[in-house]
Amino acid sequence: MTTTLRPTAPEQRGPGGARSRAYEVCVNSRPVGTVDLATDHRFGPAAGRIVRLSIDERDRHRGRGTVAALAAEEVLRGWGCTRIELSVDAGAEVGLGLAGALGYVERSRTMAKTLTAAPRLPEGSEGRRMTDAEYTGWREESRAGYVQDWTDGGVPAAEARAKADADALALLPDGAATAGTMLRVLTHEGTPVGTLWAALRDEGPDAPDAYVYDVEVVPAHRGRGHGRSLMLLAEAEVLAHGARTLGLNVFAGNTPALRLYESLGYLPIAYHLYKPLL
Repeated sequence: MTTTLRPTAPEQRGPGGARSRAYEVCVNSRPVGTVDLATDHRFGPAAGRIVRLSIDERDRHRGRGTVAALAAEEVLRGWGCTRIELSVDAGAEVGLGLAGALGYVERSRTMAKTLTAAPRLPEGSEGRRMTDAEYTGWREESRAGYVQDWTDGGVPAAEARAKADADALALLPDGAATAGTMLRVLTHEGTPVGTLWAALRDEGPDAPDAYVYDVEVVPAHRGRGHGRSLMLLAEAEVLAHGARTLGLNVFAGNTPALRLYESLGYLPIAYHLYKPLL
């Protein structure tokens, strides 16, 4: 049997080399599913993305998805992509298994938690607003750390820097005064020990109401539970602003952070994977 991808619409082109196209997955010319491909807007035309891959129920468990994914890689390779990105819902065990078998590696995961009552900070710990002077220094350090996280996760440095700048423009267009943004400093017994960046989001009924974008403990004060206090501060802050669910993204190599979030009750909702196209 021969599995092929058959375009169902003309290829779409956009600014900066953006491309996208929808296909039918066919076995001996018989449609058995669909796949949507695109370049990844976050990284530019060098990164491709399998936006959606679906095999009809009656044709599942026959290797159709595997062959379709390999065919999708060939299409993206033909577009000049050198890397492929993929996001899989946490409950999609078959999809996660397929991605692993095809050599995709987890870069990060999105986690979320339903909030109920505002937690109390440990005795001696308090949160306050970040000052304008503190914001300037924090922004530079936060950007550097963000770029490093992405490069550690397999993204070329130039792409990582461009993504950091684009995300800052989208998420902090007015700096510290951006609406719905909470920039806080955690103090313990009067000494600043960490910083928090959280913000409200409106991405639809199935997405978290707010996200934590950055949590950082001052190096000299690490290992003393202040990371947990910062997360408790985040929950209290977003609850006070009307949010009922809080999400975050954690990079796969950050084991201490992952364990912290799990201990606080955060659960995975999506895995973000990548694979070099050799």
